[in-house]
Amino acid sequence: MNYTQSVGEKSTVKLTINFTEEEWQDAISKAYLKTRGKYAVPGFRKGKAPKPVLENYYGKAVFYEEAFNNLYSAHYFGILEKEKDNFTAVGEPELSVEDMTEGKGVVLTATVPVKPDVKIETYKGLKIKKYEYNVTDADIDAEAKKLLERKAAEVEVTDRACKNGDKVNIDFSGSVDGEKFAGGTAEEYDLVLGSGSFIPGFEAQVEGMKVGENKDITVKFPDDYQAENLKGKEAVFAIKLNKITENKLPELTDAYVKENAGAETVEEYRNKTRERLAKQAENRSRDETENSIVEEICKHATAEIPDAMIESEIDRMVQDFSYRLMYQGIKLEDYLKYLGQSMEEFRKQFVSQATPRVMSQLVVEKIVREEKIEASQEEIDAKIAEQAASVEKSAEDYKKSMDPRQVEYIKNDIVITKLFDMLKANNELYAEDAEPAKQAAKKPAAKKTASTAKKTAKKAE
Repeated sequence: MNYTQSVGEKSTVKLTINFTEEEWQDAISKAYLKTRGKYAVPGFRKGKAPKPVLENYYGKAVFYEEAFNNLYSAHYFGILEKEKDNFTAVGEPELSVEDMTEGKGVVLTATVPVKPDVKIETYKGLKIKKYEYNVTDADIDAEAKKLLERKAAEVEVTDRACKNGDKVNIDFSGSVDGEKFAGGTAEEYDLVLGSGSFIPGFEAQVEGMKVGENKDITVKFPDDYQAENLKGKEAVFAIKLNKITENKLPELTDAYVKENAGAETVEEYRNKTRERLAKQAENRSRDETENSIVEEICKHATAEIPDAMIESEIDRMVQDFSYRLMYQGIKLEDYLKYLGQSMEEFRKQFVSQATPRVMSQLVVEKIVREEKIEASQEEIDAKIAEQAASVEKSAEDYKKSMDPRQVEYIKNDIVITKLFDMLKANNELYAEDAEPAKQAAKKPAAKKTASTAKKTAKKAE
């Protein structure tokens, strides 16, 4: 066997693999031995007919597909290993038979999607927005309210209309153009007004209703709504309000925080809460600034990203979404049925996010290679010792108990930290008015370039 390679279109490499007649016939013989049990020929017990008999009865090509598979599996991955310094396959190859002349062997071609080379105009000297979040007394008050809500008493309200923050029990039935749609009808549904559980405009229009009141409200589904048949559509919901309840909060006292928050006094609780929120704000500021840096550099970068990389990223995003649903006790298949979507339609909504995410990963890997950023053994050992001290173990004992993946994660984390230290030092970062600090307690945005980079940096080494 010998092969040649050539550069294909849109980040592909074409491998032309030549097999001798001897190798081809050997593959056919192996295919016969493996698959002969599937074939029956009059006069022979199943699986006992000689190879020439089967070829004569079923046609000479009867074993070709299995023979091609044998040659592919026996040689393709060895070629990838041999060429690993020249290209990295990122998906399954497209296989075809280029030539099969009797007595001269066969020629297979494999068009392989490969990781593209990224061209970056510049990643230094740029003006890049940075994010800064701080903690205020209002943030502490909001956290204290959450603590009190754990022991809140739910009280039924009958003497007023419902307002933001109330829990209402409603019946609703939605329709678009006079036709009801899947998932748009429910009875005795509990909804906290102001929670944002429903599409924009729904909860605001329920506010002000009284127990027993009926009302039609009109809302518009967002243009990016997940169900294709409802995107941008105007819907009418018939609402009946069955019940209103509100929470009566206990008083924040030393006794309450001691029992429910592990603090001796209200002052101690507030101080600990401030420290926790400050750490969250610091992490969010760092993550969003690092995302901003990568996004800006990506504006100055180009790459021919193969479809296989986009599809792989979509696979990961769908899997992550599926895991989040599982935590809520929902299966992805049931969720799609509820939306009236096929898996293909569901995957399409991730394309616009997957492409920049892949580009960000490629850019990070490229800069790591260009700058020759590495984690030294001394740096890795220091980080391990730090972690060991946090659990009151010696570095030697802690290291023995570590999974190899933990060491790899530490290594990647050091590389990414050094990368962003370099990028922050070599670019001009400016701050604009940030969002209220209360957002620091919320989950980071879905696009976490810096975190994603930590997982992919090892590929750049």
